[in-house]
Amino acid sequence: MDFILMLHSHLPYVLNHGRWPHGSDWLTEAAIDTYLPLLENLQALDARGTAVPLTIGITPVLANQLASPLFVEELEEFLAQRLAACDEAPTSLATTGDAHLQPLVDYWRARFERLRDLFHRVNGDLVGAFGELERRGVVEIVSSAATHGYLPLLGRDESIRLQLGLGYAEHRRLFGRDPAGCWLPECGYRPRGRWAPLPEAPHPGTRAGIEAHLEWAGFRYFFTDAHLAHAGDALGTYADVPLGAERFDAERHDIPRARVLEVERSPYRAYRAASTTRGPSAICLVRDPRSSLQVWSRQQGYPGDEWYLDFHKIRWPGGLKFWRVSGPNVDLGDKRPYDPARAIERVGSHADHFAHLLSGIAAAQAGSEDAVVVAPFDTELFGHWWYEGVDFVSALFSRLAGSVDVRPVTASDHLAAHPPATVIRLAAGSWGANGDNSMWLNDGTRWMWQRLWPLEDAFWDAVPRALASDTLRPIVAQAARELVLAQSSDWPFIISTGAVANYGADRFNLHVDDATRLIQALAADAPATVREAAQESAAQLSQRDHLFPDILPAVERALVARPAGIG
Repeated sequence: MDFILMLHSHLPYVLNHGRWPHGSDWLTEAAIDTYLPLLENLQALDARGTAVPLTIGITPVLANQLASPLFVEELEEFLAQRLAACDEAPTSLATTGDAHLQPLVDYWRARFERLRDLFHRVNGDLVGAFGELERRGVVEIVSSAATHGYLPLLGRDESIRLQLGLGYAEHRRLFGRDPAGCWLPECGYRPRGRWAPLPEAPHPGTRAGIEAHLEWAGFRYFFTDAHLAHAGDALGTYADVPLGAERFDAERHDIPRARVLEVERSPYRAYRAASTTRGPSAICLVRDPRSSLQVWSRQQGYPGDEWYLDFHKIRWPGGLKFWRVSGPNVDLGDKRPYDPARAIERVGSHADHFAHLLSGIAAAQAGSEDAVVVAPFDTELFGHWWYEGVDFVSALFSRLAGSVDVRPVTASDHLAAHPPATVIRLAAGSWGANGDNSMWLNDGTRWMWQRLWPLEDAFWDAVPRALASDTLRPIVAQAARELVLAQSSDWPFIISTGAVANYGADRFNLHVDDATRLIQALAADAPATVREAAQESAAQLSQRDHLFPDILPAVERALVARPAGIG
């Protein structure tokens, strides 16, 4: 049986938008906690001759930030701050009676210095370093929508095409090759059919399924959650739900020119997704509920182990962490000191357990040559939220290197060996809470879509004429950047979680307001003074939101005639 470990890497655009707590520190923390340790472990495994066919997604908005010279400066400063905290800590700990934590200061200093050395060895180029692993056949890198826009709720098909087409083109620009796979933001999908998410939504009527846009953009496959394939119940992200039925019998769909699905829909198969009668479309790989829960669940999963580093208790000033989880529902004041050696022992035990779980699934799927377990996770879970998670990934690949019944493979390698023939119609939904759109469209975020949909209309209605003017093209380019930044799924998501709702609202409104002013200058009757102000504003905003340098060709492509099946 094949096993696909898919890590989805994404952060919204935060460069030039402050530092702490929700600016560039968000990015530099992820780099120190996750991206650099993951690169370090992948390189070490490869050097030992251990196969690590990881499938890793890096969203275009994240890749643009990692490739920015400003990110290099920010990371160097962030590392310097952490090392300064290590210098300060011994004296402070001695005065507070915590000298017993000194070994952990030495632990953190060694780690920060090692990661800084790695960053220097790759010349500060994380995109190039991961790209080199792919060129050497170690990993497969897939792309996503440009800014992780929540595609099922976008008001114009042109917006969906811009998100996907720009994402495809940016991946080629940054990684030097075309991506085969796409991570649908939040696993958000809707089939072909009537679109009317709210009574006031514009352009109600029949619209193409997301798979048609994926195919148009050039993507070969994507990932979906089990309940969308009717292969299991909705899990939600970080869901604390018990292990349950992984699949259930599916209804029949009579799709012409395709083999009708007459068997149980298993999450352990790849399918062709189609919501029209025109035949097979993009391939979907289904998230396995059982293995996913083992890592996602805070209650039943590995990250809650008492020996792992506690995420929440942090020493200020400095930001160092000295304490472990210690047990379920332990108060922050009662956390016990972290023991790195004991934590690594638990990593090994959990890797053994996960490998055993995969072997059990393989035994149940014996005789099915095309069986596959797909385990997709946010990359930032490993290392950032679950500090030992990167070591778990490394230990798991080491365990599976000697397996006779579980074969780690990249997504493309599995599909090349086992091209699916069965066609299914996916349901609408996501991998968010409730398995639907409610994390992005609810009473607390309705106002966002009421602002975004008219903005989409204004942009796409003005663009065809404006693109013909050399004077207006820079304004179009920056308006497009602000539009796709406003479409990021992160803003409504963090409002819905309630953690940093003001930040999500402020960032959304900032990009909508900037795009609105730029688009007003594209009108045929816009006064010369308005256009001059917009030209100056576009130049300034292009320095603040410095990404997607080739966005205009993607805008033009999103406007051209579409293949059959796209509304």
